Amino acid sequence: MITIFSYSAYFTRCIVRTILLTVVTQARRGAAARDACQQTEITMTASRQTLLRTNAIFLLAASAGGFSSDVLGIFFGVGPVAKIVAVAPYSGLGFIEAHGLAFLIGIQMWRAEPSRAWHLTAVAIHVLLGTSNLVFWQFFVAADMLVVGYVTTALHGLFVVLQLLAAGTAAAPITGPARA
Repeated sequence: MITIFSYSAYFTRCIVRTILLTVVTQARRGAAARDACQQTEITMTASRQTLLRTNAIFLLAASAGGFSSDVLGIFFGVGPVAKIVAVAPYSGLGFIEAHGLAFLIGIQMWRAEPSRAWHLTAVAIHVLLGTSNLVFWQFFVAADMLVVGYVTTALHGLFVVLQLLAAGTAAAPITGPARA
C-alpha cells in the first residue's frame, strides 16, 4: 500500500509540475506575444501620428499659399485671384475665410491624437475640400491655375484614402454605460 501511495504521490507531483511548467511557459509566450502586440501598436500609433502631421503640413502649406494668393489678388490686384475678384469683388470674403479656416484646421491636425475620431475628421475635411475643388473647377480654369487644382484635388483624394485606412487600424473607443 505504501508503494502505491508513493507512486501516486510521485505521479501527482509530476503532473502538477508539468501543469505549472506549461502555465509558466504559456505565460512567458503570452507576455512575449503581448510585448510584440504592444510594439506593433506603438508602431501603428506612430505611423498614424505621422500621417496626421503630414496631413497638417499639406493643409498648412496649401492654405497659406491660397491665403497669400487671395490677399494679393483682393487687395493689390495681382496674381491669379485678381482676375476673379475684379469681376466679383465680394467673392474674396469666401476665399479668405476658406483658406484661413483650412490653416486653423491644419494647426489642430498637427496637435491631434492619432485616434479614430481624428482620422475620420480628417476624412470629412478632405472630402469637403476635394469636393469643393471639383464642384468649382471653373475657378481653376478662369484663374489659369489648373496645376494647382490637379495637385490639391489629387492630394485631398489621397488623404481621404489614407485617413480611412488609418481610422480602420485605430482602436475603437470604449463606449457604453459605466459599471462600478
